[in-house]
Amino acid sequence: MTNRAVFIDRDGTMAKDVPYCRRPEDFELFPNTAKAIRMLNQHGFKVIVITNQSGIGRGYFTEDTLGKIHQKMKDELAKQGAYVDDIYYCPHHPDDGCDCRKPGTKLPLQAARKHQLDLKNSFMVGDMEMDIGMGIESIFCICYCWGVNKIFNDYNMLWVVLQFCNKEM
Repeated sequence: MTNRAVFIDRDGTMAKDVPYCRRPEDFELFPNTAKAIRMLNQHGFKVIVITNQSGIGRGYFTEDTLGKIHQKMKDELAKQGAYVDDIYYCPHHPDDGCDCRKPGTKLPLQAARKHQLDLKNSFMVGDMEMDIGMGIESIFCICYCWGVNKIFNDYNMLWVVLQFCNKEM
């Protein structure tokens, strides 16, 4: 495994946290998310989005709707020369007891196999303890967290990305 990755949580980290975002028009990237992701792309990181989407399991929206939201995200990133390498999501209700819901290991380990990732030289960025729990306990990578309700604004996201890009591997 030779690829470094940055695992990024979606809601509250890359984009405004809209509870159970049900419509593409409600999805909004933070202002410098695309710039930050483009920097990661340019520095050879795989960018993997891992997100819990229990709104599907709760019946609030469908996987088709989620696909449209993710397509909007990819289109907005592409307009600014950025891209994510893959998106993994857990559609289950928190009470279902699945192993794909963060902080579970299923999704990051699937990504590691598919993209041949070097997890020890990869990073996790999120805004909640479950994001960091996944990174530390499950895949043993370096983690950055802003804490609940602390958003990645123009400067925070760029600062984190600069830390990744300047770290000697």
